[in-house]
Formats: sequence, C-alpha cells, structure tokens
Amino acid sequence: MISQEQNDLITRTGPGRPAGEVLRRYWMPAALSDELHGDRPVVPVTLLGERLVLFRDASGQPGLIARHCPHRGADLAFGRCEDGGLRCPFHGWLLDRTGRCLEQPGEPAGSGPARQIRTTSYPVVEKNGILFAYLGPGDPPGFPALDCFRAPATHVFAFKGLWECNWLQALEVGIDPAHASFLHRFLVDEDPGDSYGRQFRDTSAGSTLPMTRVLREYPCPEIRVEETDYGLRLTTLRHMEDGLTHVRVTNQIFPCAICIPMSREMTITQWHVPVDDETCYWYSLFTSFDKPVNRELMREQRLKEHRLPDYAPVRNRSNDYGFDPHEQATLTWTGMGLDINVHDQWAVEGMGPIQDRTREHLGRTDVGIIRYRRLLRTAIRFLAGESDASLPMVGGLDDIVGPACTDVIAPTGTWQDAALTADRERRAGCPWDAPV
Repeated sequence: MISQEQNDLITRTGPGRPAGEVLRRYWMPAALSDELHGDRPVVPVTLLGERLVLFRDASGQPGLIARHCPHRGADLAFGRCEDGGLRCPFHGWLLDRTGRCLEQPGEPAGSGPARQIRTTSYPVVEKNGILFAYLGPGDPPGFPALDCFRAPATHVFAFKGLWECNWLQALEVGIDPAHASFLHRFLVDEDPGDSYGRQFRDTSAGSTLPMTRVLREYPCPEIRVEETDYGLRLTTLRHMEDGLTHVRVTNQIFPCAICIPMSREMTITQWHVPVDDETCYWYSLFTSFDKPVNRELMREQRLKEHRLPDYAPVRNRSNDYGFDPHEQATLTWTGMGLDINVHDQWAVEGMGPIQDRTREHLGRTDVGIIRYRRLLRTAIRFLAGESDASLPMVGGLDDIVGPACTDVIAPTGTWQDAALTADRERRAGCPWDAPV
C-alpha cells in the first residue's frame, strides 16, 4: 500500500504536477502519421492535460500549437490549413507552426504588429509513423538508437489505442510478467503458423511449443529485475520439466514505454501517454527483424477492434468488453475475445480512472512495478532539486541501443547464454543495422 499523497504524486501529470514535469522532459507520442494524411492535415490533440492542435503546413512540416486562438479563444481544431499555417475561421488570424501570428486580416492597416503575438507551440519530430512532441523547457533530448527508430520504415508499423484510465496503471500492466499466464490464458492452442501480427501466438526460440501453452502450464514465474541506463530489464523464468527453462526478456524504457517480444520476428515498443489524468493512449511501434512488415494486414487486424477517428476500442466498458460466459468456459480465461489488448484494457480500466493504491497489496511477482515506482519517485526528486541531467534517458543516449528482448526455451543451466544467443542470431540475419 501507499498513501493517497504518494499515489497523487506518481499519477497526476498536468502542468506543474511532479510526475507531469518528469514526463515533459521526454519526447511524447502525440499522434500517428496516418492521422495527418488526407486533404486536411489537422487533428486535435490533448497531451499531458494540455489542449493542442497538430497540423502540417504547406511545406509538409508538422506543428503543434495551443488549441485555442490567441485572439478570442476559438477552437483551432476547425481551422483552415492554408497560406503556410493554420487560419482561425472566426476572424481569419493566421498562425504558423511556431505559434507566431502572421496575419490579422480584419484589423485596420497599422493597428498593431501581428507578428508580436504568439501562442504556445511545441517541437514535433516524426519517427516511423509516430509524431513525437516535446512539452518541456529548454532544448529537447535526442532520440536513442532504439530498434524501432533505427529500423527502416518498411520494417516498422505504428498503431495506437485509447484506454479510459490513468497512464500509470496502463504502463504497469506491461511490467507485470506474471499476469500473462492468467489474463492472457488460452484454453485451446492455435496453429503458430497463423500467428502473424498477434502476440503470444508464436513459438519460442529453441522450441515448437506454442507460447499460449507455455504461459498456461507454467503460471508461477521467477522474475528478476535489473536497473539499466534506459530504465529496467525484466527477465522472467518459467522453469519446466526435463531441465528446461522458458526465458522471456522484456524492458521498461523510462519514463513511460516498454519493449517486449511479440514473436520470433517482431518486437513491440509501446508508450503509455497521458491524455489527462483519467485517460491515456498506448502507441506501439511493431519492429520486424526479418521481412518488411505486412502493414495492410496488421492495420486490418487492429481496425477490427478499434473505431476511427479516435482509435477507441470497439469492446469497452459500455458493452462489457464483449464478455461471453461460454467463451470463458471453453476458449479464453477472460471470455473477452482473442485480442489480448482487450484483456489488458479490461484489467486497467476496471481499477477505476485512477487506481486507488492505498488499498493494493503487492506480491513478489510485482517486483517490476515496485522498482519502476522507485525510479519515478527518484526522478521526481531529481527535478525538485533542478537536476535534469540526472534523469534516466536524458544524457548518454549514444550508448543506448536495442534493447534486447527475447523468448527462448533452453537448458536451465545455460539460459543466460541462450537468451543472448537468440537475440544475437535474430539480429545477425537482419537486413538493417541491428547490432547491440
């Protein structure tokens, strides 16, 4: 258990809030590139509690500015994208992507210099299908050489989904390896040959056992957590018969991302980004180490479970997440379909908009969650002492690559070597620059 004061400290992310100030020192996903396709590249964005609007100017460069016009507060999400900026339909004021007012066409000539007026604006960078924004002070940090950033666009697919809960409980499900044996338990194993684009359906390296069977039959893992220069490395060991161990290496990338194996071919790098304190988006970059990503198939798979334009899940609280008691008895542990994102969504939304951690009782398998909260509180203390340079993933980015993440079954006595070898072998056959 923690106190209500401690819970507020690590969950609240609006301007001036301690956790929010930590997140503002990092690049945050703001939108998918797909959202700015089409004849009118303008999309409203709420990020860390701030109402903003994202658009491309005439040169194709993205801009992120305050959503309300600095004249009289009209909603720029309905602005006209023209003349090198975004024009407010109310009185025609034109703002560029830096927030500078270029024109006030209804004002008499000589009535005042329009260009002295500025609205809030934030830097934006586009990386493999996601537009990242920096909402903090000073110069933004660089981008580390994560696999999802250094892979070519052909080998990366981006998607996102809306969850109606606080960002922290969304993140914490991704650093909880034990839950997969229960929440994502499948009572019937599918053909791993049909696993493309779906998590926990492939086999592990060194084995023909479907991951669904491994998770189901070995539900009590040993979990080891190490602090790294990017956050945390979690090694989950499921000890099996005949002197074998299933090894799964996953990562927490500070402050709000995870990197996990999806299949032998792909990894998932996923950010959990606050919209406000009670809503968040997950943004995923699926990175292939082998063949180019079948983007059309992966998008089709995910659009069956999400609606546009807000990427909200079709299964949600209003329809009981599609719960089917017959399915729960015969096919899945949850009875909520085959998409594990829905299972996670149910779990974290069911905690309430902001989980009441004054009533929780953590166990030994929650070691990743305990260590992450410690990292976050330490970062908050660093900022309170105005020590940005001490934050993880702010300096020394040149040394951060990968990170390695694998699923492998190996002899118990050599599991460490086997995990490293499986990752190296996958990278050695990669057509892009993937060494770590």
